[in-house]
Amino acid sequence: MHSYNLDVDFGRKMRAAGLLFLGATVLAGTLLAQDQTPPANPDNGKPKTETPADAGGPTGDVGPYVVPKKKEEAAPPPPPPSLTPKKIEGMPDYSIKVNVPLVNVDVLVTSSKDGQFIPGLKKENFRILEDGVPQTVSNFAVTKAPITAVLLLEFASTNYPLLVDTLNASYAFASTMTKDDWIAVAYYDMKPHLLVDFTQDKRAAFGALNQLRIPGFAESNEFDALYDTLDRLDRVEGKKYVILVTTGVDTFSKLTLDKITKKIKDTKDVTIFPVSIGWALREYCETHGCTGYSHGIASPHIQSIDYLQADNELRNFAAMTGGRAYFPRFTGEFGEIFHDIGSDIRNQYSLAYHPTNSKLDGSYRKLKVQVVAPDGGPLKVRDQKGKDVKIDIVARDGYTAKNTVE
Repeated sequence: MHSYNLDVDFGRKMRAAGLLFLGATVLAGTLLAQDQTPPANPDNGKPKTETPADAGGPTGDVGPYVVPKKKEEAAPPPPPPSLTPKKIEGMPDYSIKVNVPLVNVDVLVTSSKDGQFIPGLKKENFRILEDGVPQTVSNFAVTKAPITAVLLLEFASTNYPLLVDTLNASYAFASTMTKDDWIAVAYYDMKPHLLVDFTQDKRAAFGALNQLRIPGFAESNEFDALYDTLDRLDRVEGKKYVILVTTGVDTFSKLTLDKITKKIKDTKDVTIFPVSIGWALREYCETHGCTGYSHGIASPHIQSIDYLQADNELRNFAAMTGGRAYFPRFTGEFGEIFHDIGSDIRNQYSLAYHPTNSKLDGSYRKLKVQVVAPDGGPLKVRDQKGKDVKIDIVARDGYTAKNTVE
């Protein structure tokens, strides 16, 4: 009996000791696991990849153009204590915001003979008239900067010569890009289509143009496409340009000429450079008579007068925004034309003034820019041989004042 009891007691003690050892082991393992547990990671322990800064822009054929984000600037330091206004007891907090309009005008001054940029002009050489009233130029600079441009093409199922001209002109413009330029490529038929958003990669622009092989619809709705392009550019800061490669013939747009004209007038910081295509086709139409389908099946009754009207509209689009319209006769002229456009864009005089008419009434103000001598008389420009050179002044026709106080 005693031996049995000893064995039982010994067994009980051993089992108790085993349980204590097991409990200590579990506790130690738990504490060790807590010490070695990595911080919570929603990516299941995978290294986190930094997402590149989102520049915005559409993923399809709608939405604003991409807006390249600028580097974040450091917040300004707080004012020193001596300049901080003291709080007066009983006086409510208030602030006053005053909007002082500032009108920016880009001016291109070239020789009439060869279109060369006229350098060396100063602020005193410019006179700006707003609705006939002289203004005081407050800011002046000579700009030579990268360009931000949209290449907008007419590419519809019309005629083969028009498609060839469109592609030749487009490749010629894309070839003039520099490494700091931003370009977007879009085309239109029945509606606008975005091929590539703003990019600094010339190969991306060429790749977008390589997609233009088989046109779709026969409609060439120029007014709708131009309105859509200007609407997207509203969100892009700074000076922008639209290179419009087109016949100028609008076949079936929802918008009328009056509405697109108003849109152009209300758009700021955008200059339009229209480049006409289809000269050979319209020349045949004028000399041999229109075939009835001289602009494709979407315009069965087009006549020479329609092309003349289209040219006049393109000239107006350019004049309202400070650009120039080009009407090449041969394919070989495209390279020279886009070289001139690049020179126009990269070499300009940028002026700014506070208008004497400070009313924010949404009215359209007519502008006229003159180049004068410091004494107010006519400015004489001479070439290297000492001969007088006639000059051309290109600036926007006017602007639309703001309608409300922001």
